[in-house]
Amino acid sequence: MKGDALALRGLRVLDLATGIAGPYAAKMLREAGADVIKVEEPAGDPLRGWTATSPPAAEGEDSALFQFLNGGKAGLTVDLKSESGRETLIGLAAEADLLIESFGPGGLEERGLAGLAEANPRLSIISLSWWGLAGPWADRPANEWTLQASIGMTARRGYPERGPVGSGGRFGEWSAGSCAALAALATWRRTQQTGQGEHIDVSVFESMLLCMTQYHTLDGQFRPGLLPAYVECPSIEKTSDGWVGLACVTPLQWQGFCEMIGRPDWAEDATLVAADGRMKVRDTVHRDIVEWMATRTTDEVIEQAALRRLPVSPVGEGMNIAEMEQVQARALLERGPSGLLQPRPPIRLHGVARRELGEAPRRGVDAADFPAREKITPRAPDTASRPLAGVKVLDLSAFWAGPMCTAVLAALGADVVKVEAGKRPDGMRFVNTMEIDAFWEAGSIFHGANIGKKGVAIALDTEEGKDLFRRLVAGADVLVENFSVRVMENFGFTPDRLHEINPRLVFVRMPSWGLDGPWRDRVGFAMTIEQCTGLAWTSGYEDRPLTVNVCDSVGALHSAFGILAALEDLRQTSRGRLVEVPLVEPGLTIGAELIMEASRGRTIPRTGNRGPLGAPQGCYRGKDREWVALSVETDAQWSALVAALGSPAWAATGLATAAARREAQDAIDEGLAAWTAGHSAEQAEAIGENRFFIWKGRAFTYAEANARVNQFARALLARKVGR
Repeated sequence: MKGDALALRGLRVLDLATGIAGPYAAKMLREAGADVIKVEEPAGDPLRGWTATSPPAAEGEDSALFQFLNGGKAGLTVDLKSESGRETLIGLAAEADLLIESFGPGGLEERGLAGLAEANPRLSIISLSWWGLAGPWADRPANEWTLQASIGMTARRGYPERGPVGSGGRFGEWSAGSCAALAALATWRRTQQTGQGEHIDVSVFESMLLCMTQYHTLDGQFRPGLLPAYVECPSIEKTSDGWVGLACVTPLQWQGFCEMIGRPDWAEDATLVAADGRMKVRDTVHRDIVEWMATRTTDEVIEQAALRRLPVSPVGEGMNIAEMEQVQARALLERGPSGLLQPRPPIRLHGVARRELGEAPRRGVDAADFPAREKITPRAPDTASRPLAGVKVLDLSAFWAGPMCTAVLAALGADVVKVEAGKRPDGMRFVNTMEIDAFWEAGSIFHGANIGKKGVAIALDTEEGKDLFRRLVAGADVLVENFSVRVMENFGFTPDRLHEINPRLVFVRMPSWGLDGPWRDRVGFAMTIEQCTGLAWTSGYEDRPLTVNVCDSVGALHSAFGILAALEDLRQTSRGRLVEVPLVEPGLTIGAELIMEASRGRTIPRTGNRGPLGAPQGCYRGKDREWVALSVETDAQWSALVAALGSPAWAATGLATAAARREAQDAIDEGLAAWTAGHSAEQAEAIGENRFFIWKGRAFTYAEANARVNQFARALLARKVGR
């Protein structure tokens, strides 16, 4: 694709990580221009043999997900237990800028790689682990499933009478990969300022806590009580010919929905305006919604909802995603080297070349090197405490994705000014608030996503306001907005006009569906994106898909990554860029496996709390009526579980393999439910600790959630920062 040179040209990355998170971080860096070598030990990345599909992948066939995450990387197989293998890696590290690894606490030391910094003081290492490299649980077993329970997400999802239900996909690992990519790029920027590499500790747990909860810890400082189980209403609804996805976040959207289904009386009922209120009477309200939907097609519902500017989408189930008009008009899916459909890169720097796709490295490759690269002149030494010190950001965004993006920039040292309209402030001010007079100042989500910013109110529909805004733009480095496309144009601030005012401006746009295409003017929230992209289709009860609560935060991290890439491009070209990160595109990316497998005729089933990670896997209630989340990934963990349970008769024979346990899941679930019923959740968790993946899955009180995070915050503060 034509355009200026890639933003991260010259950046060298060693990817020693396995699974999803680390390889996705390296993929994001490669797509922005970095040269990446994937280094595997002789056993290979276990993701090569991963399968979440029915039927499973063929023996010896690299999984679609492995191919997607590692496409275009060079490959190298190194035996890090041998002296020659370590010497090979140390030689590569001496010429690299970043190294990404997921060996876990002490993993580098065990492989004789603790002295990598001595060979290259500019090398930064990004270490991914479940709980972090230090702290009381650093070596505790975990996986995506039990971490969802640990952050309070599982107990929050679903209907109380049906029990908690986790998310079907490995979305926490995608969120950790997005965090790691952003951290890698930020530390590389800082290295160019200081000449010194750093060691970055990325905890999957902490990434999930940030990305998959709605700032419960802040709420814990405001009010007591358990977080109730919750399903949005309306959400994913059955029509006469399929499914449709809806969201009513604001009071105006709820009013429009009530008018659409012929129930204006609901709009006048103050107890139904908030989603929590509708949840309390869901049996009656949702029954009427189901009846109305059942007599209309999906297209009819979408047409009526779009006319009222309600967030709405068809529900993605796999191949039908490729048939959606917006996906086709913007070519959001493309054929990869394997011939499978896959999402295109989700971050677009307008005017900058796009990296060509490439095949994933073959198994057992034993020779690779970094290609010749253009040398980048390092910046003058700078002792600034944070990577974005001195960068000025104007934040016009609202709700969650945009504000979280700019909060990340503020955390990295940027000077961020949040711009709101006095007559129409950020709508997130009115969500999840305390019942006080100035309730618009007491919303936990608003505070969580806007920490570290200054604020100003500007009326952009007045000449005085526009003049003030033009002066702010002239002195800014970055401008971020996530309105529907027509808003900025209606104010007269098109990309061309903004770059006339400030040619060096990085202008970031985060519309739900993109800057063009038939859906460009549609409203969308994270729930709508999850409904559209298939994320919800793989999550929830077997008979009812549920949204995931990850698209806003992952979209925010991708946007922040795009900003850092654009700032690096600005350093090299002195040219400001339009950066486009529609929320739908990171959503498609983290749902890539569903799309790729569907394109070769395989499905990923929605199986409630069961899933491809563990067998058995589920939520089981203790004698104290609290829930335990348990997952067994390996045969060794199964043996440990059986021993911990006292070798009950129902687990005695014929269940030594995962395949056998999947066949017998009903009987195993019955046995596990009987066992947990005789123990409190605390007792069950203590028995399973350090043997298999288990978590006391009760919904946290706000105060408990806050205490858990503070425990890890203390461990983080005790860690050595940098080297």
